[in-house]
Amino acid sequence: MTNLSVIENKISAIRKYLKILERYKGYSRKQIEENIDIRGAVERYLYLATQAVIDLAEAVIAYKDFRKPTTMSEAFYILNEEDIIPPQLTEKMVRMAGFRNIMAHDYEKINYDIVYEILQNRLKDIEEFIEKIEAI
Repeated sequence: MTNLSVIENKISAIRKYLKILERYKGYSRKQIEENIDIRGAVERYLYLATQAVIDLAEAVIAYKDFRKPTTMSEAFYILNEEDIIPPQLTEKMVRMAGFRNIMAHDYEKINYDIVYEILQNRLKDIEEFIEKIEAI
């Protein structure tokens, strides 16, 4: 069983990654894609943030002794079933898990329109997820 400190540590890590990612919001989509150093940093911290969100979901599930997920995405559906997160946020987090899989396994196929959209507009979804977890 997961203890509360694991959950708190995951939240802290996610906040750290989000703070780092905020520094890259001033770059254009083109700058991110074309500058290998910026691209590498953005990709890595997006990956770390999304993986930590998945880990946080799984830690909450273990802590609350909910049924075990069989996939990373299922963890968010379980949190929805248990009234921890609402349906709209569930779908956003499921898409984030899918994005993480592309970052991890299909990095040649990364769509920088999506990377830029996440960087500019979807980090708030992660923040909302953290708020829901902290409210339990």
